[in-house]
Amino acid sequence: MRRLRLADMVLAAPLLPKVVAADDYLSHELTKEEQQTVALFQRCSNAVVHINTFISREKVLHGFGRELEEQGEGSGFLWDDNHIVTNYHVIMDADKATVTFADHSSHEAFLVGVEPDCDLAVLRCKSHPDIVPLQRGSSNMLMVGQKVFAIGNPFGLDQTLTNGIVSGLGREMRSVSGRMMRNLVQTDAAINPGNSGGPLLDARGRLIGVNTMIASPSGAWAGVGFAIPVDTVARVVQQIIKYGHAKRGFLGLFLAPDQLSQQLSRHARRQEMEEIQGVLILRMEPGSPADKAGLRPCRQSHGGIVLGDEILELDGHKVHSVDEVMDLVDEKQVGDTLQVTFRRRDRHSEILKTTIQLAEWRQRVPVRYKSRL
Repeated sequence: MRRLRLADMVLAAPLLPKVVAADDYLSHELTKEEQQTVALFQRCSNAVVHINTFISREKVLHGFGRELEEQGEGSGFLWDDNHIVTNYHVIMDADKATVTFADHSSHEAFLVGVEPDCDLAVLRCKSHPDIVPLQRGSSNMLMVGQKVFAIGNPFGLDQTLTNGIVSGLGREMRSVSGRMMRNLVQTDAAINPGNSGGPLLDARGRLIGVNTMIASPSGAWAGVGFAIPVDTVARVVQQIIKYGHAKRGFLGLFLAPDQLSQQLSRHARRQEMEEIQGVLILRMEPGSPADKAGLRPCRQSHGGIVLGDEILELDGHKVHSVDEVMDLVDEKQVGDTLQVTFRRRDRHSEILKTTIQLAEWRQRVPVRYKSRL
């Protein structure tokens, strides 16, 4: 066997791999911008969770029984010690949900409340005092062009970071409930299936939105994603945690969809009747503020449909669509009053006014949520 001399060892030493401390690597091998991105991910990713949902299905096994099957997955993030925020559509129709943290610990989650119109849901799980919740920023000072980051679980790939910019502000998209979501943040940070419910962060790692949907003709990422602004998230989440639902004013009206109103308006024109210029009341919640105020919905008669009252103005603001009515109602608080100007389509086609006090609106949640999730 050949013995190495000291000189050989000295000459060989430079050929051995050099052990570099992580901090040295960050400072010497990465640009300052890369260092900031790495630090942001290390600081914020622990607060992001992977959500799995399950649905109960019947199974024939020694007689009829039920078993839980995996329904879907998404993302969420720690709001405080034991509350998780995610999208409503992530947990919609689920019988059970689990959340998995960055350390791979998994816990069952229980539903606190939902707001489908904003596509938000709050879950409760085992407290994690060792994990720092995300710092919250503000969405009212966002600017197009500023850098943003998304952390989530696209296609089940845990703890994935993507980045981009704020591409647009004040965008509008329909929620799963059919209501228009306004003031959405548009971004080109990649958002794919599984990213829903995850946080959108600014360059300082502050929460500025909740990733909710993409615009794509194929369903694949096309560079256009949307996030619910954090100012909306904070208002809704705080109410859900406190009351179990979003607290807001309620008239008790079911309004005719805009397309139906347009069809009825064309029919009225053919009959040489006055066209519909406002929003038609299709039906009403019995005992609701609108019902008590004497407003009239559409009704059936032997001759066909008798048109109900047509809302023309709310507090002096002309309305021409369902969204406009709902937006004005949403600006009010429980107990506030709203002056309603409407046309009563009887023989005289009178223009009338009434003042209605808003009651508290309660979101109807499927019974299964109350018992399981």
